[in-house]
Amino acid sequence: MSVTRTGIGYDSHRLVAGRRLVLGGVDLEAELGLEGHSDADVLTHAVIDALLGAAALGDIGQHFSDDDPAFGGADSLALLRQTVSLVADAGYAVVNVDATVLLERPKLGAHREAMRVNLARELGVGVDRVSVKATRGEGMGFVGRGEGAAALAVATLEG
Repeated sequence: MSVTRTGIGYDSHRLVAGRRLVLGGVDLEAELGLEGHSDADVLTHAVIDALLGAAALGDIGQHFSDDDPAFGGADSLALLRQTVSLVADAGYAVVNVDATVLLERPKLGAHREAMRVNLARELGVGVDRVSVKATRGEGMGFVGRGEGAAALAVATLEG
């Protein structure tokens, strides 16, 4: 009998000078980048947590600790690839992922398809199974004030 499982992921990082802004594995031109131990790709981190949650395998910090120097500057797409392997080892396959990035600027519309392609490749699914949306904070909260970015993701697995 097939089992369907769903997980939710969330991540946020502060925007700072002197860092790259990477979302869904896409380097974006921006004055500020995301601060973090790895490349701080909030979109990919939220997807990782959604996958781990759906498979009941813990969270990103358990598998890729920011206290571990091995993950310093890590490419989050490589971490996603490892996560998909963990999920597969647990007997699950990715059905789909739906994610939303919360970022005041830059606008992400022109980069959305590249993000979808990158995520789909690492997830081992067609691009039609990956949704990436973006919204702004409209001047409210840490996102709206341009202090940081966040992302939410929902992943569905079947096993």
